[in-house]
Amino acid sequence: MSEFDTLLAATQDTLARIARDFSPAVFASSLAAEDMVLTDLILRATLSIGIFTLETGRLHAETLHVIDRIKEVYGYDVALYRPEPAAVDAYVAQHGLNGFYDSIDLRKECCRIRKIEPLGRALTGNKAWVTGQRRAQSSTRAALDVQESDDAHRMTKFNPLADWSEQDVWHYIRSNNVPYNSLHDKGYPSIGCEPCTRAVQPGEDVRAGRWWWENPDTKECGLHVVDGKLIRIKQVSAQQS
Repeated sequence: MSEFDTLLAATQDTLARIARDFSPAVFASSLAAEDMVLTDLILRATLSIGIFTLETGRLHAETLHVIDRIKEVYGYDVALYRPEPAAVDAYVAQHGLNGFYDSIDLRKECCRIRKIEPLGRALTGNKAWVTGQRRAQSSTRAALDVQESDDAHRMTKFNPLADWSEQDVWHYIRSNNVPYNSLHDKGYPSIGCEPCTRAVQPGEDVRAGRWWWENPDTKECGLHVVDGKLIRIKQVSAQQS
């Protein structure tokens, strides 16, 4: 068995364990390459893990098209969680549509309204949630564990691709003909909201295009951060599950 096959088998085992031992569980998909790997693995194996995405109202058209492709290829309807209209309207009225460029605090407030609050609704009632985060994505994710205790949401959090490299992700996508966001072919290795994402230059960090006007150590939207700290505080071994 190759090194990649071993890695893949471990990920498949993790997903099967989540579906078996942590039901109900949901997968928070950003519709990026990593998330399409997990989408394919979950749906091919018909695992009882729901899939949702945060439709912030500022996503690229190419990202929204991925939702349609999932329906076409897998016959699956991804659940969409949107921000509260009143909160969006109030932010825009006070700070402008693109007020997030003015300060880190305003950017984080926009993320709170468009992503963090909807995430809370999406996670409600579940025992565990799954993400497509990988250690190699950025310095802020270097200590990522496959299984963690998410005390902020009082549930278990899984990052099944924590050990995967960028090459592993694309090897799986190409080997299995997995649909993916066409922005990846245009220099976007990491994709968020349209006004907050740019293409990266050769040699740049894969997340350099996210909130490119900020210092690298602030580049988290808050989905995985509480009180300024990444919420991957406690590693939970597989033996404890």
